Amino acid sequence: MTTSAISELRAIVARLREPNGCPWDLEQTHLSLRGGLLEEAYEVVAAIDAADDVNLREELGDLLLQVVFHSQIAAEESRFSLDDVASGITEKLIRRHPHVFGNETLGDPAAVLKRWDEIKRSEKQTAGAAAVVESALDGVPTGLPALMHAQRIQKKAGKVGFDWDAAEPVIAKVREELVEVEQAVTTGNRGQVEDEIGDLLFAVVNLSRKLRIDPEVALRRATAKFADRFQSVESLARQRNLSLSEMSLADLDLLWDEVKQSLR
Repeated sequence: MTTSAISELRAIVARLREPNGCPWDLEQTHLSLRGGLLEEAYEVVAAIDAADDVNLREELGDLLLQVVFHSQIAAEESRFSLDDVASGITEKLIRRHPHVFGNETLGDPAAVLKRWDEIKRSEKQTAGAAAVVESALDGVPTGLPALMHAQRIQKKAGKVGFDWDAAEPVIAKVREELVEVEQAVTTGNRGQVEDEIGDLLFAVVNLSRKLRIDPEVALRRATAKFADRFQSVESLARQRNLSLSEMSLADLDLLWDEVKQSLR
């Protein structure tokens, strides 16, 4: 996208926000746009997963609109502008890549990430953010989806050595947490069951991380696979004039197994 295209987009958003512009756009705030921002980000991810370039281009445009829109709201209140946003990230990229824009030499991605974190901590100290004792977990946004948040927290802890060296002990931990879920279920205590299921999910996220699997992507694929198979079961039932709601679970399982075999 050219500078002129960015300028045109910014002008259009500004026009929409004028008193005689669009009533809906005019009443939007940072808070009212939060849901849309998350939705657009997820739609970009979906387009990437589908390897759909046409849709990816469109969804990236929708996401870019969110950035321009938030910047316009801030500019109207004389807080910051889109130029400030662009300048800020440009300066950050240059500052945090001394091996590209400076004289440092970093040989591999792990070294790059380590240096990135060092520079980030230095920036916070310069800004006075280290007046209080700094936690190794600082900087993880609390608004992230739960699986992603757990993954980021674990990764932060791992950087200071609080981590297993291999996947095997994590697998054992997953088994241990599953047993504790089973034990909690027998108590009938809903709060305890919730706690233990949370521990189990946290352990599974940790296992995913150790195996270099993105849990968000893995769960999304598993959900999509289930949805596809379930819809195939529905289709098969319609072909045979069967009603799913009137079938027993055992009969539904038979249809499910039949669909699984056909898909294989």
